[in-house]
Amino acid sequence: MNKLLATLIAGLFATSVYAQTTTAPATTTADTTMSSGQSGTAGMTSTGDAKADKKINKADEKEAKEVSKQDEKISKATQKANEKKAKAQEKAEKKIAKANEKVAKADADDKAKASAKAEEKAADANYDAQKTMIKADEKAQKKIVDANADKAKAHAKGNEKRGEAVAEAHKDAAK
Repeated sequence: MNKLLATLIAGLFATSVYAQTTTAPATTTADTTMSSGQSGTAGMTSTGDAKADKKINKADEKEAKEVSKQDEKISKATQKANEKKAKAQEKAEKKIAKANEKVAKADADDKAKASAKAEEKAADANYDAQKTMIKADEKAQKKIVDANADKAKAHAKGNEKRGEAVAEAHKDAAK
């Protein structure tokens, strides 16, 4: 179960990292269909209006800063969850080792009873570890979802600002 959960989380993380690092095709207008964290003006040269270009650059910088901040939050949440899961697994292993040690020290007459008790303790330790791991993953996923939502909002705001700047440049050019 732990390996499956770890594989799913790793896949989700890898997918989000890939989506954030791929570049968008060249466009001349803001594109609202791109994944969060990508600039809608990739390949955009110039509007011909210095004031509009400055606003676009400012929007791009602001969006990039917010995306970077949220990526850091995601990284910290994932790292914290992994640390909690490792501690839980280590704790369970210690409990199991202690129980097995008692079995080894038990008299021949009491070995079966000690073995059954050790199995019970091992099951309890594994259950507690899995429960802790699930809670850690759940907490991390909530933080990741919130961070991705903030990234999407930053992307939308950047698109809005870029669109306003392009519209303003076109309006000024039409005069």
